[in-house]
Amino acid sequence: LLTTSAMMAAVRLLLRTGSSSSSFSCVHSGFGATLLRLSPSCSSRPKTQKRHAAHFTYQPDPVPAEYGPTVKMNLFQSVTSALDNRLATDPTAVIFGEDVAFGGVFRCTVGLRDKYGKDRVFNTPLCEQGIVGFGIGVAAAGATAIAEIQFADYIFPAFDQIVNEAAKYRYRSGNLFDCGNLTIRAPWGCVGHGSLYHSQSPEAFFAHCPGLKIVVPRGPIQAKGLLLSCFADKNPCIFFEPKILYRAAVEQVPTEPYHIPLSQAEVVQEGSDMTFVAWGTQVHVMREVATMAQEKLGVSCEVIDLRTILPWDVETICKSVVKTGRLLISHEAPVTGGFAAEISSTVQEQCFLNLEAPITRVCGYDTPFPHIFEPFYIPDKWKCFEAVKRMISY
Repeated sequence: LLTTSAMMAAVRLLLRTGSSSSSFSCVHSGFGATLLRLSPSCSSRPKTQKRHAAHFTYQPDPVPAEYGPTVKMNLFQSVTSALDNRLATDPTAVIFGEDVAFGGVFRCTVGLRDKYGKDRVFNTPLCEQGIVGFGIGVAAAGATAIAEIQFADYIFPAFDQIVNEAAKYRYRSGNLFDCGNLTIRAPWGCVGHGSLYHSQSPEAFFAHCPGLKIVVPRGPIQAKGLLLSCFADKNPCIFFEPKILYRAAVEQVPTEPYHIPLSQAEVVQEGSDMTFVAWGTQVHVMREVATMAQEKLGVSCEVIDLRTILPWDVETICKSVVKTGRLLISHEAPVTGGFAAEISSTVQEQCFLNLEAPITRVCGYDTPFPHIFEPFYIPDKWKCFEAVKRMISY
């Protein structure tokens, strides 16, 4: 028998895919299981159903006034703009990866080879270990190396190069040599149909490795400023780009170069009763949850975008939890060993006497990322809202 929560998840999925509330009715059996049946008013004729492209509503950032003129861009265009800015100002900068010469599968490098030449924007063999190893050598020689891994799911063949070479190169040489000019870009996270090998969020694998910086933006303005900061940073950086936002996220982005500091979380919405922490796409989910909590429960929630996973901003998170007394952390990656566990442990150590309820994690399940069952897997606003209700009544 399916559990009540599983059946309710099925109801939500059916309603989200466009079925009218009058087409279904819920009845409870004597065993307490929730069953669905077609109501008598249902027609046997097939009806056109709406399909929603995402599990969240994108909330754009305000137009920044401090960085000069802006242009409407989606996320992949803002990445292209950052790459263009760097290539224009740094003659040593090179971009390389699978298919980047013609623009890449997500079009992030479109037009750059024609503008800067095939010696600065070029394809590599399909070999992630070779891509990163080459990037380490380029950066160690003093140039700016911008490597693209076509999907974050395929970064694992390069794991040894990243963890045992890039992250340790400065340390093993006593700071005589380093590859701090290396930045690795990779599309990341769920996309609605990516299944096992095009949906993963592997940030926690690298968060255990000192010597790296790991960054995840929530939108176009953030993406450009944070990516340019990665290029300028003197440590090897991994820049994960939420692929579901490449076209869904649109903002007014400055055309000139600008920098957003790494390792500084941002309070994107202030609140007094509960702290939400997320990064990437999940920030927008949590902003919706905050609105639901305010409207339905009268609960004021503070939403924080972590932005940099490593080294992460402990101070901003703990300051918020001291104020609110409650912490909910959410990410798409599986819950066991996810970075939410590290945040939870640190906050528990530093804010124990301020906590009004147990710290809660709402994350992906401990299963491979599913295909047709993605709507059940992702930590959507309904799962997070249920966690809010539990925490507020603890």
